[in-house]
Amino acid sequence: MQASQIRQRFLDYFASKGHAIVASSSLIPHDDPTLLFTNAGMNQFKNIFLGNESRDYTRATTSQKCVRAGGKHNDLENVGVTARHHTFFEMLGNFSFGDYFKRDAIAYGWEFVTKEMGIDPSRLWVSVFRDDDEAFAIWRDEIGVPTERILRCGEKDNFWQMGDTGPCGPCSEIHYDQGPAVPCTVGGACGVECECDRYLEIWNLVFMQYDRQIDGTLVPLPKPSIDTGMGLERLSAVVAGEQSNYHTSLFLPILEQIARDCGKTYQKSTSENDVSMRVIADHLRAMTFLIADGAIPSNEGRGYVLRRIMRRAMRHANHLGKKEAYIYTLVALMDTLYSDVYPEIRSNRRLIEEIILQEEKRFANTLDHGLAILDEMCRELRAAGKNTLDGESLFKLYDTYGFPLDLTVDILEKQGIGADEAGFYTAMQQQKERARASWKGATNAVSSESIRQIEQSMTQQFCGYEHLEHSATVIAILDEAENRIETLAASQTGTIVLDITPFYAESGGQVADSGVLESDGVLFEVSSVNKSFGGIHLHRGTQREGSLRVGMTINAVVNRPLRMNIVKNHSATHLLQAALKNTIGEHIKQAGSLVNGERLRFDFTHWKGMSPTELEELENAVNAQIFANAHVAKEVLPIDEAVSRGATALFGEKYGDEVRVVTMGDYSMELCGGTHVDATGEIGLFKILSESAISAGVRRIEATTGRNALRLLQTTLGTLETIAQTLKCPIDDIPLKLARQQESLRSVERELRETREKLAALEIGALAAQVQTLACGTTILVTALTGKTIDELKTAVDIARNQIGDGIVALGSVLDDKVSFVVGVPEALTSKIKAGDIVKCMAQIAGGSGGGKPTFAQAGGKHPEKLGEALEAAREMIARIFQ
Repeated sequence: MQASQIRQRFLDYFASKGHAIVASSSLIPHDDPTLLFTNAGMNQFKNIFLGNESRDYTRATTSQKCVRAGGKHNDLENVGVTARHHTFFEMLGNFSFGDYFKRDAIAYGWEFVTKEMGIDPSRLWVSVFRDDDEAFAIWRDEIGVPTERILRCGEKDNFWQMGDTGPCGPCSEIHYDQGPAVPCTVGGACGVECECDRYLEIWNLVFMQYDRQIDGTLVPLPKPSIDTGMGLERLSAVVAGEQSNYHTSLFLPILEQIARDCGKTYQKSTSENDVSMRVIADHLRAMTFLIADGAIPSNEGRGYVLRRIMRRAMRHANHLGKKEAYIYTLVALMDTLYSDVYPEIRSNRRLIEEIILQEEKRFANTLDHGLAILDEMCRELRAAGKNTLDGESLFKLYDTYGFPLDLTVDILEKQGIGADEAGFYTAMQQQKERARASWKGATNAVSSESIRQIEQSMTQQFCGYEHLEHSATVIAILDEAENRIETLAASQTGTIVLDITPFYAESGGQVADSGVLESDGVLFEVSSVNKSFGGIHLHRGTQREGSLRVGMTINAVVNRPLRMNIVKNHSATHLLQAALKNTIGEHIKQAGSLVNGERLRFDFTHWKGMSPTELEELENAVNAQIFANAHVAKEVLPIDEAVSRGATALFGEKYGDEVRVVTMGDYSMELCGGTHVDATGEIGLFKILSESAISAGVRRIEATTGRNALRLLQTTLGTLETIAQTLKCPIDDIPLKLARQQESLRSVERELRETREKLAALEIGALAAQVQTLACGTTILVTALTGKTIDELKTAVDIARNQIGDGIVALGSVLDDKVSFVVGVPEALTSKIKAGDIVKCMAQIAGGSGGGKPTFAQAGGKHPEKLGEALEAAREMIARIFQ
């Protein structure tokens, strides 16, 4: 049975049991910044389990994309080596939100495994939490599992919790005995709890029935729930009778393609070549899905983890003989294998290929540089009389240049140098701790108990699409600590809840409205508006006049000029996204946005900067739609209908069954809950302010509209008029006039440079008497010049080397209380001494640093009085080496 069939059979089975089939959420948890990546099927249902969100179903089933390659789930070095370690995997799961509980969860699990998958019941074992007599009895009395195959285990193995506090409960696991063909590798008594591979956990059924308090007390939940997880990779191996997840239909097509491309044969062994192929296959899946969901390789956070995965795969491709970019060519196979289930692979294929290609090119340069760094480390070790490379250096090669420890150790062994592997692992652990500390993430604001009570007692109406001013009743007032109070006095800050509000709450990249709540002698200034988990608008601000009381009728007034600027910028953002797709390509995907009253910011996936011509074309395209004054329609549609009509959605964003669709003529159609103009002509004018890179594969455009754009153009025109007056020419002639002045300046600079070179030649000629000839015949010139810049010293070194032939030149000079050094060494002498070695010697004495190539290096120092001492040290160093 193919893995794709297993996935579909699982979903169909639970659909037949009344479960809603819910699509996999993005690997990037858009609504949970506490997570690096989506790593479990329950992630997208977290707020339902916490009671902060409800949906129109109480049973669900998913095949969830997951990545575990960071934090406590970081087993990267085991991937490709063991049978079951992966960075990317699919988690099959079924969920009950206060509906069925242990009895049905256990019955469903057993029926699916034994009947639907046809797994022999005699090879199955189960484990339960040690105190869970209920689950034990269900397995024994209702399912019929023999008592000797039901194990009671402790909290470590069979009690699940979301965190130190919150929903938790016992769990029950189904294990598969692979039989004596998989001998125990641990030793001693082998059983389900053994760490060897004979007994595989294939499904974990979590019974969430408690809420753990701060003091550790377990309080029963009013609606116990079910959360299960079963890895598709592991289940596929069991069904196929394979001992390794890699030898299933999920991986074999990729492994076979890699083998063909590299001129190898995949032998299902532990050989280095087979391990490398498995690493590439696993990491290919991870990088493809991560990039499709919006991750971009970078030096921090999610991008850092992605880059490490990519570079590890690239290093193994290099081992297989692929010295040029290769892995990007495998994305086409991923498209074939997965796009029927995960269409984001196909829609983002070009982007995925381009980002991987660019990263492969970047890594090729990094690899060469890393080898040079390692070679330098070895030279310094030998010079210091040491024979072991320290752990920090080993980890630097691993972390910065992608050198796995085994590769570095192998290179060192060939040079007779040892490796401090213990120090390497210490440095790695320290880095993990730093990464965890930097990834705390700001959690979504969980509603306080006061806000939850308000949510349960009322339904708030938002009238801000139609009105900017509306009469409303104060339903609740919260103080700064979010405690409910009856009155807010003058100068106090607080949060106001209304029965109806025209204020837009910050959402979807659009900033919140500001304004006032006013009545006779009462004025509350609204500075921000946020949504609670239940969607209640929370008006935060300061009481300026009088006192505000619960039950009071007030007039809610939105700041009209600010709202008008915001809607212009937001509507222009929609036009901009459509124009980008039309002018650049359909691969363009939104990667973030911000809309406020001053400007708009739009981040999008694209691998190179836009040319001035492209930006002009883009700006003209948006303005053409503005000048067309197309009608902007807003309607609420079933999400399936909206998508089928072609509405653009932000992948990974959660949408309900019905969505608001904003359509601008026949040019743009997007799912959006923001506020917009009624006709594109209201935007007035669109002007791009900048286009830049914010990370590899992601660009940012900033722009403005309406009066702000007009003011910008007026200011720019005024500046041009001032320049034209200064240059004494019409505005249209400014480029020509500037070009002529630049050419004149370049001519003067050339003449000045030539004059300096002549003076330097004369000065060097006067120093001929200082040229020394060593006993070995090598000539050297080590001396000081007066008041030279670093560039002038470089010129002087070139002139001196031309005059004294294949000799070594080391010059120094003091200018503006700083000392500079430049050294030149002929190529033929670099095997004995390098320019960088000489310049470092001088720089250390003068309190500075520097470096360069073996033939040419420069440095600076903070102690000009040490110039003579530094030059003498260089002279002695050269003489010592050539004696």
